[in-house]
Amino acid sequence: MPPPPRKILHIDMDAFYASVEQRDDPELRGKPLVVAWRGARSVVCAASYEARAFGVRSAMPVVHAERLCPQAIFVPPDFVRYKAVSQQIRAIFARHTDLIEPLSLDEAYLDVTANLSGLPSATAAAEAIRAAIREETGLTASAGVASNKFLAKIASDWNKPDGICVLRPHQVEAFLTPLPVGHLPGVGKVTQARLADMDIATVGQLRLLPVDELERLFGRWGRRLHELSRGIDANPVRPERPAVQVSSEDTFERDLLLTELEPHIRRLAEKTWARYQRECLQYRTRVARTVVLKLKTADFRLLTRSQTPTLRPTTLAALIDIACGLRERVDLPPTTRYRLVGVGLSGFIDQNGLCAQPDLFESTCGEKGSY
Repeated sequence: MPPPPRKILHIDMDAFYASVEQRDDPELRGKPLVVAWRGARSVVCAASYEARAFGVRSAMPVVHAERLCPQAIFVPPDFVRYKAVSQQIRAIFARHTDLIEPLSLDEAYLDVTANLSGLPSATAAAEAIRAAIREETGLTASAGVASNKFLAKIASDWNKPDGICVLRPHQVEAFLTPLPVGHLPGVGKVTQARLADMDIATVGQLRLLPVDELERLFGRWGRRLHELSRGIDANPVRPERPAVQVSSEDTFERDLLLTELEPHIRRLAEKTWARYQRECLQYRTRVARTVVLKLKTADFRLLTRSQTPTLRPTTLAALIDIACGLRERVDLPPTTRYRLVGVGLSGFIDQNGLCAQPDLFESTCGEKGSY
């Protein structure tokens, strides 16, 4: 007999940073609020729903947000306060399950297949968590309930803000069929464009393609697309989630030439190396092999260059040398100016494997059941 389906929740706080600010300052409630540092180089950290009505979104340049909503109130972020509230919320999660996978300060996956609170269903657990968050923090959260992480995350966005969507197994195909392919994780603009060239715009249309055709077009990623179009996701909730990449980045006060970036690359490499050392202390056998240089041009074009050397970087000096050297692989005109630079370490592997094999590393959607 196959195992019973998992019961997964995705809990997502509603406009978290902005909602904390509005909770703590009653004069901000009901007004368009943007959490961001002011300045020509700053980006929006969060926007209240009142500001979102004008088109303001996270990661948008502040100058653009100001044009969209001139009456918006801007407040600088207070991450110490947001982290304290996030810890309160995490404690609420822990009453229901030990299987918690945080994605950020304001969202997490929970596996409540066997919940600690003894509630009869995943839906009941989600409602209890949302009620506790409201009562204990004065904030609202939205929840998705499904049989896997992929579906739960889509569902949590379905009835925002302050809503819940329960997606039962028998509803999955009908739920996914009309969705744009961009709703699938990992399907960005490039993949959407390739699919559009094949007259594929929805998940239902994608589902009709044979898996071997998708693999021919997209390689191994094609099989993943095939599974997602059918609502299949076997990834478990991982309570301890090692970093995929450790990085630091900065946006400049003024745009710089590539030749002017070295001191900034050195400074950011130091920050990245310190974070990497902390990651190594927590996960002692994991080491990074790849150095990544991230650049954003003055016209917002994003570039990344990476290198996986034969000998992985084991010192800060090695990281700096490789990161600075990656500038030589940028093929834009020398007059191009850059507004942002970042330095990262990725390609994490188990150090034991590295030593053993060196040659390898050159709204509720239905009523049936009690789901």
